[in-house]
Amino acid sequence: MTTRGTPNGGAAAPRGTAPTSRDVAHRAGVSQATVSLVMGGKWRGRVSARTADSVRAAAGALGYRPNLAARSLRLGSTRTALLVVPALTSDFFARVHTGAARVAADHDFGMVLYPSPEGIGPAPDPFASAQASLDGVIASSMAPEALAALRGGGLPLVMLDSDPDGDSDGDRPAATVNLDIAGGMRATATHLLRLGHHRIAHLAAAVDSWTFRVRARALADALTGTGAALTATEPAELSVTGGLHAAERLLRRDVPPTALVCDDDLLAAGACKAARRLGLRVPGDVSVTGFDDLAVATAVEPELTTVRLPAEDIGASGMRALLTVLDGRVPDADVLPVELVARGSTGPPRTP
Repeated sequence: MTTRGTPNGGAAAPRGTAPTSRDVAHRAGVSQATVSLVMGGKWRGRVSARTADSVRAAAGALGYRPNLAARSLRLGSTRTALLVVPALTSDFFARVHTGAARVAADHDFGMVLYPSPEGIGPAPDPFASAQASLDGVIASSMAPEALAALRGGGLPLVMLDSDPDGDSDGDRPAATVNLDIAGGMRATATHLLRLGHHRIAHLAAAVDSWTFRVRARALADALTGTGAALTATEPAELSVTGGLHAAERLLRRDVPPTALVCDDDLLAAGACKAARRLGLRVPGDVSVTGFDDLAVATAVEPELTTVRLPAEDIGASGMRALLTVLDGRVPDADVLPVELVARGSTGPPRTP
């Protein structure tokens, strides 16, 4: 006879008590060991996907949650990862966190978010009090000098959007997950060249990090031998105001550029503002491109031509890489594709 409310014949937990792994095993018709594998994220290659789905469905129906504290004591693991980002105000890093946290939750991991301001200077050491409660670290878009505390913590480190060769001392992370930043900048240059631009200026983020050095190098390389000129490179604080002032300097030159390539959408928004203040039309008098496809890219008018970066995907891939390292395996060095999104801020240059 089948017990009421338990499709596979397993007895439900007594009313008022928390369900156990034994209750889940009975309901799913599997062993407690299988439940432990599935709920611990260790089932791949050991049980079938169908069985794993059955266990998760049984756990969900019963309201079962693993006893993470007991498991941490048993395994010597807290199942907690630290995500370090340059800033908490950028929606790019918010989406990186969303992707990483989603994969972490799927594997019963916790996620702690920690800011390292601007990613260019040493952050306060997060390990002084927290090292014992962390299993690994994911760091996104960090400058080499900001990594000293991370490396000193002695925990597995996965780097996102960072130099795969490590820092100047040759220290390499356990894994890297990168975006095709160079490909995105090449696509931007190709787009402007096809529109007919020959005087192109670079509005560059004044941040000494790998990702911005790659953008500058890729833009210069993409224009080499094309007949177009990189007329100037203007550094700017990474903000709308920084982009505004830098773009004003570029657009007031005796022979101004016909296109501004900006390292970030915030800089591009500032560049569009500068053009309007100077009585110029975007894109009639000057085309403007961004990078990242932040929310501001579609909040300005005209909307920005920009490079869309899969922020959630890189966060998710980073968390998967950390889980692979913690499982004693070597993850692939992923490079995720990016996409140029052409919108209204770019067009053919004005005929002299």
